[in-house]
Amino acid sequence: MLTVIAFIVAIVVLVSLHELGHLVVARLCGVKVLRFSIGFGKPFACIRRGGIEWCLAPIPLGGYVRMVDTREGEVNDADLPYAFDQQHPLKRIAIVLAGPITNLILAVLLYALSFNIGGITQIKPWIGTVESGSIAANAGFQPEDQIISVNNQTVSDWMDAQTKIMMGLDNGIVRVSVIDQHQHPVVRQFDIANTQAADDVAKSGYLGMLPFKMINRIGVVMPGSIAQEAGLQVGDVLLSVNGMALSDWSHWVELIRAKAGEKLVIQYRRADQILTTSLRPESIIEHGVIIGRVGIGAMRDTQWDEKVSQHIQPNLADSFKLAMKRTWDYIALTVSFLGKLITGQASLHYLSGPLTIADVAGKTAAMGWQSYTEFLALVSVSLGVLNLLPIPVLDGGHFLYYAIEWLRGRPLNLRTQQLGVRFGLAIMLMLMLVAFFNDITRLFG
Repeated sequence: MLTVIAFIVAIVVLVSLHELGHLVVARLCGVKVLRFSIGFGKPFACIRRGGIEWCLAPIPLGGYVRMVDTREGEVNDADLPYAFDQQHPLKRIAIVLAGPITNLILAVLLYALSFNIGGITQIKPWIGTVESGSIAANAGFQPEDQIISVNNQTVSDWMDAQTKIMMGLDNGIVRVSVIDQHQHPVVRQFDIANTQAADDVAKSGYLGMLPFKMINRIGVVMPGSIAQEAGLQVGDVLLSVNGMALSDWSHWVELIRAKAGEKLVIQYRRADQILTTSLRPESIIEHGVIIGRVGIGAMRDTQWDEKVSQHIQPNLADSFKLAMKRTWDYIALTVSFLGKLITGQASLHYLSGPLTIADVAGKTAAMGWQSYTEFLALVSVSLGVLNLLPIPVLDGGHFLYYAIEWLRGRPLNLRTQQLGVRFGLAIMLMLMLVAFFNDITRLFG
């Protein structure tokens, strides 16, 4: 229910403000607006105010503003001066650009709100945990590696490091300069381009390393799990498996994954007591390999958390500066990704659709208002940038048509425009199908 509500709120806020940008500028340019709709399809709810139909429609994949336009039917003489297609190209350009620009302004406002009220927690680009057998482990990464640069590009924090690594994976070798736990400079490298591992990373977004350290103390016990049936509880300290002392949490994970279906004797400490229990890890298939799982999660090392985390509380002016920088960084990242997608340097697995958006909306809402606000800002950036692409049927495509008309002094012929629209629809349909397929694979595969 939280996921559904969070998704609906996201769509209503982002789409309505995008379309409201079109509507406001259209009215300022003297264009008559007939309908404002959130969603596509036959409206199921409409009210009429100020000469405009305000509607809700059942398909939550966008919205539209319908204006008087001679290309969409007969227009009476009184409305002709207020028709969209009868306006100067510069006015039409302003109207079509208003929606995406509204989304980018909204992103800045949302980030500034989040930063000013909730502050910013910066995570240093230091590795706390490396999962055994993961892509990061195979690349030689070690706990307490401090990431300095990725492909000679300096990184500022954990998110920046992750983003630069992910964006470079499809291009070939990704060289990561680190300072190891002995304070020695070392270069680690990922070399998984055009492999199954690259597709797995694109689908999951997980490299196998985290900025947090885990200790041998249980932090989560899944209801109905093997661990719960064996009597393990949150706070228990894991000591040994079949008499073998555990060095750290990664050692525990490695043993459990390798012992699917085998009987294991677990020694653990609860308060001042040393206790023993036995269990058999259930067998599951992960990437075609059978591994063991018992259904517990580790407790984080709070001392390490304090070392790698820094919370700052910027004032209003600094919040807006940081918000504008964050928005610009995501604009640049989105444009860079789209460029790589077009040139074949980025995997189509990175594309996400409405199912993933709904899933992340629910998860961020569960984490709190600040995570959800920053999620809305990020999606608003994506919506703004994507709508500026020069593809007919998108705002960027309309901008391209009107810019050409302004420069030529006359519009493109009708056949050229119709071919462009068909081409644009084909591209958008293809991308939507890929995004839906990725969503289904990611969430249910």
